[in-house]
Amino acid sequence: MDVEGILQGVHRFKPAESGTIPAQILASGVGVPWAIEAQRILAEEWNVRADVWSATSWTELRREAVAVEEHNLLHPDEEQRVPYVTRKLQGSEGPFVAVSDWMRAVPDQISRWVPGTYTSLGADGFGFADTRGAARRHFHIDAQSIVLAVLTELAREGKVERSALKQAVDRYQLLDVAAADPGAAGGDA
Repeated sequence: MDVEGILQGVHRFKPAESGTIPAQILASGVGVPWAIEAQRILAEEWNVRADVWSATSWTELRREAVAVEEHNLLHPDEEQRVPYVTRKLQGSEGPFVAVSDWMRAVPDQISRWVPGTYTSLGADGFGFADTRGAARRHFHIDAQSIVLAVLTELAREGKVERSALKQAVDRYQLLDVAAADPGAAGGDA
């Protein structure tokens, strides 16, 4: 168990088990199970090897990175420090897709210190849905939307064909919130 990573704000939660095209998914809170489901779909259907990272505190990661920048600014004659999030993610292959049930501004807090292509998904605005699954689909933070986001970044890097994006939208019915898995009754995550 990576106790330091948990306390500092990010740790590799579930390494990829299969697939050949590398990618990274960072998720927080209730988004972790969606990321794990996206990891499974990416491997089984798209040959993508995505590690899932648990971001235990986007804010703590930012706070530490800002403190590192301040130290480096005020101590230019010393060896320059590297933020924890950069050190932790350094060497991880592929684009980074972050997902949160907070506004995407929350995971965006760390974007400048992530060592690679970075995009985020979040629950921005107001959603009108009769199930939590439909709300997640509306905000594009459900597992299938994470799959599309990863594929989109991989297409930008030329690692998958752009035609895969339309295939994913159609296959997972991403334009239809009613097609989303409604989840268990009550307080499902």
